[in-house]
Amino acid sequence: MALSNLQQRTISGLIGAALMISLIVLNEYTFIFMITALALASLHEFNHLISTKTDARPNKFMTMLCAFFSIQIFFLVQKGILPSNSYYLSIPLISIIFTAQLYRKSANPFQDIAFTILSLVYTIVPFLFFQKIAFINHSTYSWKIVFGLFFILWASDIGAYIAGKSFGKHKLFPSVSPGKTWEGSIGGTLFSIAMAYGISIYWTDLTMIQWLGTSIIIVVFGMYGDLVESALKRSINIKDSGTMIPGHGGFLDRFDGLYLSLPVVYSYLQFFY
Repeated sequence: MALSNLQQRTISGLIGAALMISLIVLNEYTFIFMITALALASLHEFNHLISTKTDARPNKFMTMLCAFFSIQIFFLVQKGILPSNSYYLSIPLISIIFTAQLYRKSANPFQDIAFTILSLVYTIVPFLFFQKIAFINHSTYSWKIVFGLFFILWASDIGAYIAGKSFGKHKLFPSVSPGKTWEGSIGGTLFSIAMAYGISIYWTDLTMIQWLGTSIIIVVFGMYGDLVESALKRSINIKDSGTMIPGHGGFLDRFDGLYLSLPVVYSYLQFFY
């Protein structure tokens, strides 16, 4: 008997959460493995959509090379294995993206360059900030902060789903995502704040104010991240970004709340840590 969408969503969500929790808690090396896998999967999915649904042809090889290289450089700097000026090793990759386009056959070379760079900014840069957040405590890996961010995001998603299904009547942004409601948004906010408050009692890597501020950022910019991804799907006329996660769609569908919120969370913690 075929499973319903809710059953698929629940099972895949539990399996995925268990795997991610294990990788986060074990050590920083399994964490960076997880980050690298999620980032490259998101990047591949974005490039695949653009390549198949539009006439643009982003340079997939260069994006994967830039992404993997940058993630590892950031990790080695955070660990103290490389000096902090090693960050600058990633900058020449931007120039290489432009020069590499000269060796590709393309009717619209600058359109391809634009989407190549956009793919990195949209899917990879947030995960670079994720690493910075994970090592914000004097270059020491804090799995509790990483854990907390995911718990807050999941609480927001669950709260929005429950409140939206139960009370949702007023559309939040109907031109982009007809299914989103104000009631769901409020439910997601309350759930995430409650989760952040509970986390702050037991995990003191961040103060209560920092946890609560982080939860509000994740709710607000996570919601916009969801809407931006909905706008992307709407512009290329698809329902889900992929099929890799049963019941959830693709990686862009599942982690869209992080793409816009992580850079803002990092900026917030830099000012108030």
